[in-house]
Amino acid sequence: MLAESVLPLYYDPNSTEGKLALNLADDSVLKDVAFSRFRVRAGDDTSCLNLYQPRNPKILAPTEEFIRSGRFAFRDSLARSPEEKRNPWLLLEKQIGDGKIPVIADSNSMAYALHLRLGEELILNQGSEHPVGLKLVGALADSLFQSEILMSEPNFLRLFPDQEGYRFFLLDVAPEKTPAVTALLEDRLSDFGFDAIPTSERLAGFHRVENTYLSTFQSLGGLGLVLGTMGLAAVLWRNALERRRELALLQAVGYNPSRLGLIILSENILLLGAGIVTGTLCALLAIVPAFSGHGGILPMVSMGSLLLAVLATGAAASLLATAIALRSPLLPALRSE
Repeated sequence: MLAESVLPLYYDPNSTEGKLALNLADDSVLKDVAFSRFRVRAGDDTSCLNLYQPRNPKILAPTEEFIRSGRFAFRDSLARSPEEKRNPWLLLEKQIGDGKIPVIADSNSMAYALHLRLGEELILNQGSEHPVGLKLVGALADSLFQSEILMSEPNFLRLFPDQEGYRFFLLDVAPEKTPAVTALLEDRLSDFGFDAIPTSERLAGFHRVENTYLSTFQSLGGLGLVLGTMGLAAVLWRNALERRRELALLQAVGYNPSRLGLIILSENILLLGAGIVTGTLCALLAIVPAFSGHGGILPMVSMGSLLLAVLATGAAASLLATAIALRSPLLPALRSE
C-alpha cells in the first residue's frame, strides 16, 4: 500500500511509542504491518500525468532503513562498487564533488518528463540566488515513484530544514488485510489528512496514459488494416479480371473452373502468406526491445485471429474475382488471345 498525509507525522508508527501517540496501539489489524516513511518537499509532478516539463519537482527522502533494504528494481545506475551494484540506493549517500546532490528517479519520468539521462544534472531553484544541482545517479524500472525524485534524508534536511516530519508512506500489508488496514488508518489518522491506496491503483494511474496512446494507435492501425484489406481485395480482383484471356484459354484446353479457381487461389495465398509472415517478423523485431525490458505475454490469440482474418479476406476476394472472371463470356477473351 501507499499513503500520503496532508499534515506530517512526527512519530514512527512502527514503534510502540509511535502507535500509542497516533492512537494505533490497540488494534490487531496493524499486526505485522510495516511502515516505510519518507520526508516530502512539495513540487511539480514528474510523471506522464503532468502535461508540462517539471521545473521544480516533488522530492522524497527515504529513511536509512529503506535505503539499506535495497527494494525496487533499477533500470540502470552509476554504481561502480559491488555493494552499490547490489543496492543502487546506496548511491544516495555518496559524496559528489562541486556541491551536487545525488538523486534517483524513475526511468520513464527521466526520459519523458524531465528529458534527462543518467548522469545529467537537474537544477533546483533555477534563477534564484542559491541554485542546487541534482545529479541523476539511478533510474528505477517502472516504479511507484514516477511522480517524485528521491534523495537521502541527510541531504534533504540540509536543503529543506523547514520540512519536518513524514508525509509519504509505503506499507507492507498482506493483500487480504488491505481494505481493513486502509479503513483503520484513514479513520484514526483523519486529523492528519491520511489517504491510503493500493500500489496497483497508483501504477494503473501511470499506465492509463500509456494505454491511452496504445489504444489510439491500435485504432489507427485497425483502420489502416481495414483499408489495406480492401485495397488487397481490389488488387486481387483486378488481377483475376486481367487474366480472363489466360483463363479462357485454359478452359478451352480442358481445365474445369474449379481447377482454375484452385490454381489462382494457391498463387494468391502464397503471395498473401509471404506478406503476412514478413510483416509479422518485422513487427516482432520492432517490439523486442520493449518486450525484453518490460516483459509480459504476447497476445497470441488476438494476433493470430487478426492474421487469419486478413488471410481469409484475401482468399475470399481471390475466389470472388476468379468466379466473376470465369463467368464472363469466353469467346471475346479467346479472340483477343
